[in-house]
Amino acid sequence: MNNGGCPASGSKSGGVVLRAEAVRERLLKLEEIVSRLKKLHPDSGAADFLHEWAAERGLQLGAETILDIGNHILSAHFGVSAGDYEEVIPQLASHGVIGVALRNRLKGLGGFRNVLVHDYLRIDPARVAKFLARAPKDFSDFARAVRKWLDRLALPGK
Repeated sequence: MNNGGCPASGSKSGGVVLRAEAVRERLLKLEEIVSRLKKLHPDSGAADFLHEWAAERGLQLGAETILDIGNHILSAHFGVSAGDYEEVIPQLASHGVIGVALRNRLKGLGGFRNVLVHDYLRIDPARVAKFLARAPKDFSDFARAVRKWLDRLALPGK
């Protein structure tokens, strides 16, 4: 994540510096994605290919943003790396960045992202609709949890 080289936190692991401003920039992008996803209706995809493509692309961007944020936090602050995208969310929960309930709701996001990106011949419109129905809340809750975690880091004595 590039934020112009301005480290926002003294937390350093393995030579990587947590850049809180870069994380916050991505959280703003995630909020933009959420606002656009809210305009799409989960049950409209099959009838309208533009809607279907918009939903798939929005969900992919949301997933990519969440996983990018998660990977950066894990490597820069905790000095760990996820073996694959499916490990990012559980590791964020195990390190207290997000809660268990949110971890459970985001379970499968890495695999879903992989289907959208690599296995596009097997995209299931019903699965897209299911993710689209819950993504705005789940993605917003993720952004809120990460912001709270960043705020805790900024407090003296933490």
